[in-house]
Amino acid sequence: MTPALYATWFGHLQILKILVSAGAVIPHTNMSGQGLLHCAAARGRLDIVEYILEELEDNGLDRPDEHDKTPFLLAAENGKLNTLQCLRQRGCNIKAMDKEGNSALHLAASSGHPSVVRELMNALDLEVTNQEGKTALLLATETGQTSCVEALLTAGCDVNTLSNTGHGALHCAAQKGQAGICRLLLDSGVDTSTSSTTPLHLAVMNNYPDIVQMFTEAGCDLNTRDENGQTALHVAAELRRLEITEVLLKANVLLDLKDKKDRDPLDLAIRGYYANVVDTIIKAERFYKWRRESEPGPSSEVQLDFALDHLREPRPVRSVLWTLAESYLQPGEWKKLADYWQFPVRHVKAIESQWTGNRSYKEHGFRMFLIWLHGITAEGKHPIRELYEGLVGIGNRTLAEKVRRKASQEERPGRRCLVM
Repeated sequence: MTPALYATWFGHLQILKILVSAGAVIPHTNMSGQGLLHCAAARGRLDIVEYILEELEDNGLDRPDEHDKTPFLLAAENGKLNTLQCLRQRGCNIKAMDKEGNSALHLAASSGHPSVVRELMNALDLEVTNQEGKTALLLATETGQTSCVEALLTAGCDVNTLSNTGHGALHCAAQKGQAGICRLLLDSGVDTSTSSTTPLHLAVMNNYPDIVQMFTEAGCDLNTRDENGQTALHVAAELRRLEITEVLLKANVLLDLKDKKDRDPLDLAIRGYYANVVDTIIKAERFYKWRRESEPGPSSEVQLDFALDHLREPRPVRSVLWTLAESYLQPGEWKKLADYWQFPVRHVKAIESQWTGNRSYKEHGFRMFLIWLHGITAEGKHPIRELYEGLVGIGNRTLAEKVRRKASQEERPGRRCLVM
């Protein structure tokens, strides 16, 4: 950089005047092709901008740098409102675009300068797109500039414009976890299913449960399929997103939809080798089956909860089930109980698909018990009574009596837990 460019960059007007009087060569540029006015505009040196425009003949008002950015574009990109207004009053080309097709509005919005955005909204086309097909709203969303998004929405930007990749503002916000911007877009009536890979799919892929919850509350179609025929639940199950899986299950998504490879969400959870997701989906399948078959009324009072949370389970009952699975059930007996309690074969196989070995049946049995306990609790039935009847039903009355005695002892106040 020349001394004149340095003086301009750091805002030393008097030194610049001395250099100009001494015959400094004004058209010189830095390595980016930026001259005096570029530097002054980018740095917001209003006094130097006014001096250059008034006193220098070759002021470079609309001269582009190597990125085709004019002083006006640089002022917008750097949020220098006063400088931008000055350049505009002097008749610069406010519709100039850089090499990527970005207008001053694009640059101001993506850089997070709401005051500049508001200045330009009435002067420039809000819907003009750059070479990637992105509007200023899309760029502001991509970079998380909430204030700029809000300003553009207030001005009436089209919230459903898609870029060349088929993604809109809501896709960008969901993919990057911009919950506040997602809320603004939803409140503005954005279309939530404008392409096969919806914003919901992207929120699931990138693990943003709060945004997924927001979409469910907004009434989005939770069963839309992507190019692989997968719903959001398929994606959550395959990527082992336990919290998101529960959010979707509580919203009553369809559980039996198949993707293009004929796999439902449970199949993908099994493939992902994540027992908690498998068990959560099985709980949901059993619950919704019961609710469809039950009389209207009781099911509406049930608080939906499919997560693995032992604090919500009846502790004495869970203790009995753990002891039963760990110390008393023989290999294969848990399957007999599962059959007695009408677990479909695919649920049994799903439980068996995690953990292998000589003692794996203990873990499988306990998991089956917890899934069963979730359903019994939802139905409002007495767990110990149902467990007693189940053990009797598979021909093990002796063990059933032990369970009954242990449960009775644990329910007495002041008594310690006893071994069966």
